[in-house]
Amino acid sequence: MTEEKHFFEVFPGFECPEDVRELFEQVFVSEAVLVKSEKTLKIHIKSKILISKQDIYEIEDMLSDFVFQGNMRVKLLEHYDLSGQYNISRLTEIYKDSLLFELQAESSVLYRLVKNAEWFIDGNIITLTLDDTFLAKTRSVDIKKYLEKVYKERFDYDIRVGFDFTEEQKDSIRRANEHKLHLEVHQIMEQVEKNAQEQETVSSKEGTNASSGAQTETKDKISVPDKENRQTKPAADRTKPKEGNWNRSAYGRTKIADPEVIYGRNVEGNETVISEITEGVGDIVVRGQVFNMEERELRNGEKLLITFAVTDFTDSISGKIFVSKEDWQLLKEDFKEKKFYKIKGIPSYDTYVREITLNSITGIKPIPDFTAKRQDNSLEKRVELHMHTVYSDNDSVVDVGKIISRAKEWGHPAIAITDHGVAQAFPVANHCIKKDDPFKIIYGVEGYFVDDLKGFVQKSRGQSLDSSYTVFDIETTGLSPKFCKIIEIGAVKIENGEITDTFSHFVNPEMPIPYNITKLTSITDDMVMEAPTIENILPMFLEFAGDSVLVAHNAGFDTSFIKKFAKDMGLKIENTVVDTMTLGHILCPELGKFTLDRLCKHLGIKLLNHHRAVDDAQATAELFKRFLPMMKEKGISNLDDLNTLGETSPDSIKKSKRYHGIILAKNEIGRVNLNRLISISHVEYFNMRPVMPKSLINKYREGLILGSACEAGELFHAVVEGAEEEEIDRIVRFYDYLEIQPVGNNAFMKAEERYPNVNTDEDLQNLNRMIVELGETYHKPVVATCDVHFLDPEDSLYRAVLMASKGFKDADNQAPLFFRTTEEMLAEFEYLGSDKAKEIVIDNTLMISDMVEKIYPVSPDKCPPVIENSDETLRSICYDKAHEIYGPDLPKQVTDRLEKELTSIIGNGYAVMYIIAQKLVWDSNDHGYLVGSRGSVGSSFVATMAGITEVNPLAAHYICPECYYVDFDSELVKSYSGSSGCDMPDMACPKCGTMMKKEGHDIPFETFLGFYGDKEPDIDLNFSGEYQASAHAYTEELFGKGHAFRAGTIGTIAQKTAEQLVYKYYQEREIIKRKCELSRIANGCVGVKRTTGQHPGGMVVVPSDREIYEFTAIQKPANDTKTNIITTHFEYHSIDANLLKLDILGHDDPTIIRRLEDLTGIDAKTIALDDKQVMSIFHDPSALGISSKDIGETPTGSLGVPEFGTDFVIQMLVDTKPKNFSDLVRISGLSHGTDVWLGNAQTLIEEGKTELSGAICCRDDIMVYLIHMGLEPGLAFKIMESVRKGKGLQPQMEEEMLKYNVPDWYIWSCKKIKYMFPKAHAAAYVMMAWRIAYFKVNYPLAYYTAYFSIRAKAFNYETMCRGKEHLEHEMNAIKKKSKEERTGAEEDALKDMRLVQEMYARGYEFMPIDIYRADDVNCQIIDGKIMPSFNSVEGVAGKAAAQIKEAAKQGPFISKEDLRIRAKIGKSTIEKMTNLGLLDGMPESSQLSIFDL
Repeated sequence: MTEEKHFFEVFPGFECPEDVRELFEQVFVSEAVLVKSEKTLKIHIKSKILISKQDIYEIEDMLSDFVFQGNMRVKLLEHYDLSGQYNISRLTEIYKDSLLFELQAESSVLYRLVKNAEWFIDGNIITLTLDDTFLAKTRSVDIKKYLEKVYKERFDYDIRVGFDFTEEQKDSIRRANEHKLHLEVHQIMEQVEKNAQEQETVSSKEGTNASSGAQTETKDKISVPDKENRQTKPAADRTKPKEGNWNRSAYGRTKIADPEVIYGRNVEGNETVISEITEGVGDIVVRGQVFNMEERELRNGEKLLITFAVTDFTDSISGKIFVSKEDWQLLKEDFKEKKFYKIKGIPSYDTYVREITLNSITGIKPIPDFTAKRQDNSLEKRVELHMHTVYSDNDSVVDVGKIISRAKEWGHPAIAITDHGVAQAFPVANHCIKKDDPFKIIYGVEGYFVDDLKGFVQKSRGQSLDSSYTVFDIETTGLSPKFCKIIEIGAVKIENGEITDTFSHFVNPEMPIPYNITKLTSITDDMVMEAPTIENILPMFLEFAGDSVLVAHNAGFDTSFIKKFAKDMGLKIENTVVDTMTLGHILCPELGKFTLDRLCKHLGIKLLNHHRAVDDAQATAELFKRFLPMMKEKGISNLDDLNTLGETSPDSIKKSKRYHGIILAKNEIGRVNLNRLISISHVEYFNMRPVMPKSLINKYREGLILGSACEAGELFHAVVEGAEEEEIDRIVRFYDYLEIQPVGNNAFMKAEERYPNVNTDEDLQNLNRMIVELGETYHKPVVATCDVHFLDPEDSLYRAVLMASKGFKDADNQAPLFFRTTEEMLAEFEYLGSDKAKEIVIDNTLMISDMVEKIYPVSPDKCPPVIENSDETLRSICYDKAHEIYGPDLPKQVTDRLEKELTSIIGNGYAVMYIIAQKLVWDSNDHGYLVGSRGSVGSSFVATMAGITEVNPLAAHYICPECYYVDFDSELVKSYSGSSGCDMPDMACPKCGTMMKKEGHDIPFETFLGFYGDKEPDIDLNFSGEYQASAHAYTEELFGKGHAFRAGTIGTIAQKTAEQLVYKYYQEREIIKRKCELSRIANGCVGVKRTTGQHPGGMVVVPSDREIYEFTAIQKPANDTKTNIITTHFEYHSIDANLLKLDILGHDDPTIIRRLEDLTGIDAKTIALDDKQVMSIFHDPSALGISSKDIGETPTGSLGVPEFGTDFVIQMLVDTKPKNFSDLVRISGLSHGTDVWLGNAQTLIEEGKTELSGAICCRDDIMVYLIHMGLEPGLAFKIMESVRKGKGLQPQMEEEMLKYNVPDWYIWSCKKIKYMFPKAHAAAYVMMAWRIAYFKVNYPLAYYTAYFSIRAKAFNYETMCRGKEHLEHEMNAIKKKSKEERTGAEEDALKDMRLVQEMYARGYEFMPIDIYRADDVNCQIIDGKIMPSFNSVEGVAGKAAAQIKEAAKQGPFISKEDLRIRAKIGKSTIEKMTNLGLLDGMPESSQLSIFDL
């Protein structure tokens, strides 16, 4: 091939990555030679642009596949025709990495020699310094040939290569390697010793088997799976084991040789690495750590299936064994999760889990932990001052407890927590150490700092806006003024608001222009070759500018170059500088980005030839001209005013460039100030991240220590970019200490184009050296930190999974951000010299730690709010109400209970809680909404008398509303002990003949506060969902702004979510992993913070004399900047021991009752709780005028009744046949508990061991029953608390119960329970449910209207409101599907359909929606039928429904087009309404045709 052709002309159709394609667009092919003997096509190429060897190799491989389908090799032979800007020195500096890459592929020996060599260039002579070794001298000839050949053939440079051999063996590296080797040996010996001790312990427990000739195993090696080394014993010895060597898995049935085997016979055989397991290999032995163990009872009830997984950390495999219940009780003492075992079995495909598992297991044997543990053996320990936990949003996988435990284990005296902008790990860390523990937690954050101290206008002299301006722009060879050069300067002069002059010059940088810069700017070496140098151009530019104000876009960049070169030339620049980018923040805050092209587009300014200095200067000038009148409109008349405006602009700060910075709390003042800074950054300055302006940090700096942070910190940025000295001086002075990190942390910089001067580890070391020198110059301590994001090196996989889920392309290239030992850190910084390394790793970190006092992030004291005279007020309210109900002479039962409770409540300081709840409930009642109580507050008679709950906890009794006669003691009344008073027969007052009220539910107060009043009360209330927001507002009004906040929550990654992330991670990489391995890896991601939120009704109250910052920071839920809701920053459980938390929950029941009262005029509180018609629907639907056949064989009439409308509870009703209100309370308790009904009370009732009334239904039942049996009340309370929390019975509890003849079935029942409902809660729920049931029986239209408006979440006009036949057709379509096939939406729809079916069966109907009469949300009763609401139409969302309703009020719609325009709804909504017949007769368009006339 003689004629040169364009590369892609030679290879048409060849596809390659876009960035590589751009390079080869400049390449020509001069010759192509096929060498058959070498199976190689050699292609000679020419280029004017340097191409890295990595890109060359990539193209070679792709061409081989493209041309020869990989059957022959393609080799590119490059020749470069470079510009005159190159010389040997500049070329070597740029191309050295490619030379090393090429050498690495050719010879690892030559690569190491050249990589470690220093290069010296003088003219055409290149000298390399090599170690004075035989190898170096021998191979230096090859290095010389290689370099001289490359420079000649590729660049036409005749160079001479020489060598300087030195005896220096890089002692620091050798010492570090020797130290590392010493540590590894030490760890191995330590593990061997540990294994030996464990073997001795086992031998002493089990006895020696030496005399029996049993086989003896060698000790396990460290880290890698090993093969067993066994001695063969005589057959006679093997068949006659010593007496007592029994297999514990057989529990006395079979004798075996190895006494350490806990299941099966043996674990003999060669070990297999789990990652290499395949099917069909027969018996194998694996060793590893067991996890994910589960036990499941088989159908026969006799045996258990035990499933587990085992990992050797190369992979995992699951296994299973079958054991009897009796054997498992013994085996599980030795076979546990997190322990290590050898396991023998057969790998085979399991059709159930659809993967290879370990089956037919014939042996399990405990072994020592074989994983290598890193230890910190340094005599002096360091302190880690930069550590992220799982609370750094999706960025760190460090478990708080584990890293604190590790630091203590290593002997570190302290550790700092510095999560990204948040403090949510603080309370967790606080719980990890005891108060007297000498170990110290240093509490801090890595904040997102914005430098607002510079001022928007630099060196302002108060110039008028009508001053003279020079708007300029520069193009450069890179980002750093220290290492890069200016290649073009363009400027325009503005005077009196008009452009008066221009300036445009190329600048010869005297170095090659990087290809990426040419690509960006279109400026080539040829264009600047003949241009003057900066020494000529800069004075001309400064003369052009004169004393005018300099204006630039991102002015800091442009002025840094101008100032740097001016300083080099001895020129002074005192001009004022204005930045149009920061002006954009203030004047165009609605934009998310403020690049020049974005602002120009926004303001309609033409930007031609972007990234050419003169054109960008012209566009910037036009932009600035537009900004001038905008500034004047804001009242700005001079540049000082502009700086003032910038200081007070949150929008500007939020959108400014941010840097990382460390803040440590030094003392209590600092802790509070840190909470304040975190709060303000979240509430006022949040923009993707919580931003902290440096002016704000200075304002609250007392008690804080500031560090310069990592490579994302402003100091490191300034050093990398070669910022001017006065800028670095300003930055350094802001911080209390400076920070550097291991080279590996920042190795990513070597591959990124934005760091053109960071190419080697030496470059990164030099950056650290510069920061160390700054520390020495400014007398600031420099500390070495890890920037910890995972605990151990292998944990980087978990972070890779998280980062991949966020879309990071380089997720697999994890920096070594693990927690290092002191020795590891000393080795990292050995290049600074041992003394300096010790200073920054140990001495300075200890010094910073010593500056910090031991503080506690959560106050140990309870700080309830203060309401004046709350004790007296509560007492007065209670007695006033008691007298109102029970008359002037209160019964002894009333006064005794009141005094008992008031003494405990007031004595323990809880009166204020009651008063707060009373005020909230009364306010809700005043607005027409009942309030339902939750939890055990209904156990308190004081709560009843204060109007907090409707549940009266006294024993059943009669009250005469006229003469106040009461009956607590008659035989009839006593016969209802433990039951509700409403179940007693109606009775006339024996004194005046008036029908008496029946009250009391017999609930002990102790359930609420305990027998000694030492249980923290929790007053939970169910407000109407419609009133909930008002209740929250009233709480803030009650305590004042800044003293009531929503309770914050933290959402973390759960196991299933983590497994999905891990599955997706490997799926994207086309790697198949077993489910158990996915689960194991997922465990490393579980608990990572995903988001924040708010408790559905929780409010936290701060005393009026305290600030919230003393307890926690604050923020917005999920960092939603649009909401006005403020929550606690800490998860509310972290501070509920310190601050009062009110549960003001929203609930449907009070809302439905309010709606029913409005529709019927019936006061729900007057409804009798013993109505026989109402009670009957809990047995059958006859009271509704229908039978079970009419409603799909549903056996009761309780569909749609809260608490009793689900299939689960309906079946409970059928099984228990409740007789009265008390039975319904018991059923409610059973249905809300866990393992209280199924497999417990249900079984006991079926077996006849008890009736419903005797079963354990609510937690109170346990305490009352045990006291009745004779147990000490305090112990009875403790047993109740233990059982209701699922903790079962302690041995001493069980002994005491047996002592007092508590039946075995009762003890058995207690042991089964996992969670129990309080009786007061159940009673409150049933009261609400009963009232709603009353309306269902007696006012059906009102009931269905309210239900479909409020509680029916899947109510749908199209499927449910078009007649019974259509409804049942839709129901049958869903019922035909199995439950597994149905979606959640279909299940919800079916639930609502059943109630609609019941309504149709009772003879009631819907009427079509009338667009002029329908409501947007609520169904209505019109002409004896129910008209559904607009939002029952699928696709008509809440906003659209409201808009249709409002538009209809304005008058009739003349067409569908008119409806669409007035209601502001879409065409799809119109189409939906048309299809449903809601717009019949309405024309399409408002325009009249000739046929309409």
